[in-house]
Amino acid sequence: MILWIGLGGIAGAVSRYCVGVWLGKKAQGTFPWATLLVNLAGSIILGLLAGYSDRLPEAVYRMLGTGFCGAFTTFSTFGYEAVTLAGNKRYIQAFSYVLISVMLGLAGAWTGIYIAAQ
Repeated sequence: MILWIGLGGIAGAVSRYCVGVWLGKKAQGTFPWATLLVNLAGSIILGLLAGYSDRLPEAVYRMLGTGFCGAFTTFSTFGYEAVTLAGNKRYIQAFSYVLISVMLGLAGAWTGIYIAAQ
């Protein structure tokens, strides 16, 4: 099981890096779009996995949920970026980032669970 989780983690970390590089070239500016995108996508994926958990082999669920989503999403970077925005006196961006991230994360998880239930 540990091997499956590790393989999922490798895929998640590499995917997050690639999204950051790709979006870094597309979205110039100071708003943390890459972190917002991976956290939203990860919330949807984890919601789908939770909704399908009774139909998935445990190894697949753990590899994708714990491994991939755990490495793909990043709460620590989200916190760091929010604090950095506030530290740079960009309070509206910091507040907006926190609010949007939490709301989209919850909506993404709900959407994934809802889709899986259909």
